[in-house]
Amino acid sequence: MMSDQKETHAIYKTLRLFRDIAGTVAPPPVLTVSQWADLYRRLSAESAAEPGQWDTDRAPYQREIMDAVNDPACEDVVIMSSAQVGKTELILNIIGYYISHDPAPMLVVQPTIEMGQTFSKDRLAPMIRDTPALSDKVRDVKSRTSGNTILHKAFPGGHVTIAGANSAASLASRPVRIVLMDEVDRYPPSAGSEGSPIKRAEKRTTAFWNRKKIKVSTPVLEATSQIYKEWLSGTMEEWNVACPICGKYQPYEWGQIRFSDATMKCQYCEEHIGEVRWKQSPGKYVAEHPERRKKRSFHLNELASPWKHWEDIIEEWKEANREKKEYGDTYKLQTFINTALGEPWKEMGKSADSDDILARREEYGAELPDGVLVLTAAADVQDDRLEAEVVGWGQGYESWGIVYTKLYGDPREHEVWDRLEAFLGREMYFRSGAGLLIARTCLDTGYLATQCYKWIGEMEKKGGRVCGVKGMGGEGIPLIHGFSRKNIYSVPLFTLGVDSGKDLVMARLNVKEPGPNYCHFPIGRERGYDEAYVKGLNSEQKVVKMKDGRATYKWEPKTAGIRNEPLDLRNYNTAAIESLRPDFDVLEAKVQAGINYMKKRPVKAGARKRSGVVSRGVQI
Repeated sequence: MMSDQKETHAIYKTLRLFRDIAGTVAPPPVLTVSQWADLYRRLSAESAAEPGQWDTDRAPYQREIMDAVNDPACEDVVIMSSAQVGKTELILNIIGYYISHDPAPMLVVQPTIEMGQTFSKDRLAPMIRDTPALSDKVRDVKSRTSGNTILHKAFPGGHVTIAGANSAASLASRPVRIVLMDEVDRYPPSAGSEGSPIKRAEKRTTAFWNRKKIKVSTPVLEATSQIYKEWLSGTMEEWNVACPICGKYQPYEWGQIRFSDATMKCQYCEEHIGEVRWKQSPGKYVAEHPERRKKRSFHLNELASPWKHWEDIIEEWKEANREKKEYGDTYKLQTFINTALGEPWKEMGKSADSDDILARREEYGAELPDGVLVLTAAADVQDDRLEAEVVGWGQGYESWGIVYTKLYGDPREHEVWDRLEAFLGREMYFRSGAGLLIARTCLDTGYLATQCYKWIGEMEKKGGRVCGVKGMGGEGIPLIHGFSRKNIYSVPLFTLGVDSGKDLVMARLNVKEPGPNYCHFPIGRERGYDEAYVKGLNSEQKVVKMKDGRATYKWEPKTAGIRNEPLDLRNYNTAAIESLRPDFDVLEAKVQAGINYMKKRPVKAGARKRSGVVSRGVQI
C-alpha cells in the first residue's frame, strides 16, 4: 500500500515537472498590437492629455491600423494622416508590442538625428518607464551595466535603434526586421550623399522573411509628397462611419460640413447630424484597392479625432481663408489642408500669362493712382547698372507698379549710387497734390556686397529706410526667413526664402479682377513697364524635378536669355511690404486726410500743390 502511494506521488511530481517545463517553453498567448496595448500600455503624463491605461476604443480607427502589422499577408503599413489623430502613439504601441511580445530588431527613423533624440527622450523613454511590461525588459540608460543609450536600447531578443534620415551613418550597419519611418515627408531627398533615406532604411529589412515596414506622415506638397505616393500604391483605405439615421457608411468629408451649426450632412439621407452622434456611430475602413493587401495604406483626418472638436477646425479654416483673402498668403491654408485634413497641397498658378499682363496695363491719371496707401522699393545690382522698382500697395495687398528704371554706371563708383539715392528719395504725388515717400527699400546684396553694405550704412545715417536682402533658395523657407545685423558693417539684413516669394508673386499675378491681391501696371514709356519688363517678370516657371527618387519643386527660366530682374525686384518689393505689415485702415485714414487737406489749401496761379504731410504720416 505504501509502495503504491509512493509511486502515485512520484507520477504526480513528474507530471507537475512536465507541466512547469511546458509552461516555461510555451509561446506567449497570441495577441495583436491593439490587444497588447489594451492589456499593457500605459500613457505617460508628459505626452498624454489622458494619462493612464491605453484604450483603443477611445479612437477606434486606430485598431485596424495597428492590427495590420499582425497580418501575415501585409508587409507594408502606410498611414497618411492629419495631426491630432494619435499617429505617434501608433508607432509607440508597435514598438512596445515587439519589445514585450514578439522580440525583434527594430529601426525607428526620424527626419533628423536631433528629432530622433527628442522622440527617444520625450516619448519612448516615458512609455518604457510607465509600462511595466517594458520597464522589466529595457534597462535604464543611466545604469552603467545597461548598455543602452538614447538612440539604442537593447532588450532580450532584440533592440530598437533610432536614426535620422539626414544621417547616412545612422542608417547603416545592423539588419532589422521592423522599420518604422515617422514624418517621411520631412525627410531630405538624400541621406548625405548616399541616396534616399527611405530606400536605405527599407534595405535593412531584406534578411527577414517576416519583415514589416511602417511609414507614417502628414503630407505636404502633392508633387513631392512621399507619403501620398505610398498611400496611392497601397489599398487606399478611408475610415467610414455609419450614418446615425440611415445607417449607410461614408467617410468624414470636409465638403459635407456645415459651418453654421458644425454638423455633417449624410451623403445618402442628406440629414445634418452633429459631431457627437457621428463619432458615436460604428466605423470601419473601406479600401479602394482591397486586392493590394501586401501594402495596407490608411488615410485619416481630424474630423475623426476624439481630441479635436469640429467648431475649432472650422475656426482654423476661416482664419486660413482670411489670410488668403486679405494678404494673398496661402501658407495657413496649406497648413490646414495638410494638418487638419491630412491631404497633400496641390500647387496652383505656377506661372503667369505675359499677354494678359500686357493687355491689362492702364492709365493712372497721376504719378500715384487712387488706392495707393504706402510705397516700397527694391533695387538690384548688376555689373554695369542698378535696376530699381517702386510699387504702391493698398487694401488687401492690391498693388500698383509705379516706375521701373535702369541706372547705368559702374556700381563700384559713387556716381550711380548717388543717382539711386535721388531716385528713391523723391516724393511722389497723387492727382490732388498730396504725396508719399517710400516707406522701405530692399537692396539685393548678393553681388558687390561690400559696396551694398557701405551704401546701406550711409543711407541709415541720413535717415533712409533701406535694408539689405540676401536670397535663399529651397522649398518650405518662408519669404521673411530671418533678420540680423551680423555683417561687417552692421547694417539691417533680411534673409529671404525667394521660392516662397515667387510663389506669392505668381499667385497675385494670376488674380484676374481688381481688388485684393490684384497687380496693376501702367501704360507709358517713362514708367518702364514695357514688353521686356513683362517678359522678365514672367521669365520663370515652377517645375517638378526628380532627385533620388523624390519629386522636388524648382523655379527655372522659361526661355534662355530672358533677364529675370523684374521678377526679383517684385519679389523684394513683396518682402518689403511683408516686413512692414502695415495697418491699411490706419494708412487709408491718413492718406485721405492728406488729400482732403490739399483740396482745401489755396494755391497761387501757376504753383503746384505740394506737401509732405501724407508722406511723413505713412512712413512706417
